[in-house]
Amino acid sequence: MGGRSAERDVSLSSGRGCADALMSEGFDVVEIDAGPDLVSQLQAAAPDVVFNALHGRWGEDGCVQGVLEWLGLPYTHSGVLASALAMDKERTKAVYRSAGLPVVLSKVAARSEITARHVLPPPYVVKPVNEGSSVGVYLVHEASNGPPRIADDMPDHLMVEAFVPGRELTATVMGTQALGVTDILTDGWYDYDAKYQTGGSRHVCPAQIPPEIYAACEDYALRAHTVLGCRGVTRTDFRWDESKGLDGLVLLETNTQPGMTPTSLSPEQAALAGYSFGALCRWMVEDASCGR
Repeated sequence: MGGRSAERDVSLSSGRGCADALMSEGFDVVEIDAGPDLVSQLQAAAPDVVFNALHGRWGEDGCVQGVLEWLGLPYTHSGVLASALAMDKERTKAVYRSAGLPVVLSKVAARSEITARHVLPPPYVVKPVNEGSSVGVYLVHEASNGPPRIADDMPDHLMVEAFVPGRELTATVMGTQALGVTDILTDGWYDYDAKYQTGGSRHVCPAQIPPEIYAACEDYALRAHTVLGCRGVTRTDFRWDESKGLDGLVLLETNTQPGMTPTSLSPEQAALAGYSFGALCRWMVEDASCGR
């Protein structure tokens, strides 16, 4: 848990929650804050299974998965290739398209180009290609006077994506089973604070949406999980423009390391399917393997 990505604090929260849950399930747990000495820490612990509660770069982009494969340690969640692929939002979209899954127009552009002119007609969203948790997301409104001012610490290339009005939906997959759909309600943009601050968002689970849309979310999430080659638990995020019915439902991204904090979505959906938080963590440990 922990690590050095922009999502370090979320990862620490996820890790502590999962460690407590696994101890309550009878497992012996060693908590490791992933740093430069990660390999020596893992060798000293000599675990039967590594529960990967890292989020963001290095933790869910195939890097730590490669280390664990090298050490021959069984681990949770997706393997090297699926993790790297799903972390790159633009390449994920290419895979979605190949599988006939609906996505919106997007492109990768240099930060200098994005700040000089509108590279897509407003409204649109600018985001890092390989970060999660809405880190560094800019929403450019239709009435905007000009392109966004991007912080200097943002990457040199970013993804620009057409904005889809409507509702924020998400569906979790556990192995080969879709667990349910949540409708995420906020007073504004579903940003980092809305995701992780208490009261920042309200989750309606199960989502009170037409059966056709609910079924499509579960079907699309399972297909995305499969076509990306994911393992364990994933969560796929959607936008839905109600005015267009099923044609208004599009996939945004698939998270191979969904949050496991007290306000996280996947544990809520697992509970809907009859899995307590401890049972969900146990299933992930028992599902772990090397060569994923």
